[in-house]
Amino acid sequence: MSAQPVADVRARGGVEAAHGSAARQMFDRIAPTYDALNRLMSAGLDRRWRAKAVAEVTAAPPGPVLDLCAGTMDLTAMVARARPHEPVFALDFSASMLELGRSKAPAAEIVVGDATSLPFFDRSFAAVICGFGMRNLSDPVAGAREVARVLRPGGRFVTLELFRPTRLATKAFHKTYARVVLPALGGWLSGEPGAYRYLAGSMAGFYSRAEYERVLSHAGFVRVRGRELTLGVASIVCGEVQG
Repeated sequence: MSAQPVADVRARGGVEAAHGSAARQMFDRIAPTYDALNRLMSAGLDRRWRAKAVAEVTAAPPGPVLDLCAGTMDLTAMVARARPHEPVFALDFSASMLELGRSKAPAAEIVVGDATSLPFFDRSFAAVICGFGMRNLSDPVAGAREVARVLRPGGRFVTLELFRPTRLATKAFHKTYARVVLPALGGWLSGEPGAYRYLAGSMAGFYSRAEYERVLSHAGFVRVRGRELTLGVASIVCGEVQG
């Protein structure tokens, strides 16, 4: 597979924030148990959510696809199966996560990099997908602008995320899950309770879906729209670059 869309990262001069460095180290530590914990703590729902997000990518124009904040490459593998004749790239700041996921999508191009300073040329991709990664960026607004930069006209950005809930019932669920279940169960199984306290905090401190949709609009995306999954526990937001 050609690596043509990859630019010289040194030319962009990006310097990762301390937040990003700490988060990267945390994900490196929890990488070995990450997949199993995702399945367990979402009762398998994360697979259904990912499938719905990938379905949005299949409607994007032909061309290369980037899995942003790819982690252990679950979404990368699903995109590669959905678009078997097109280049697929997986970018994450954790080399350990990517290495563990490499076998899921062996034909994908793996790139270790910073989502707020992407090492790709302008207009490189027909679609970008990001699953549960935007809330871990040190600057999500900068991340959204970078996605807009690397998308081709008419390209689509699909975000699958655990946004800050606004429904009363979903707020109660998130609060219990984030403050009790996630740190206790995740910490016990991974041996990294601090990492799962961080993840819980990242959920509580992130945008609501409506706020995130406004972020995308301000970053230059058009036709921004979102929908809830499983009573608002997770959501998908799509935006496009003006054609």
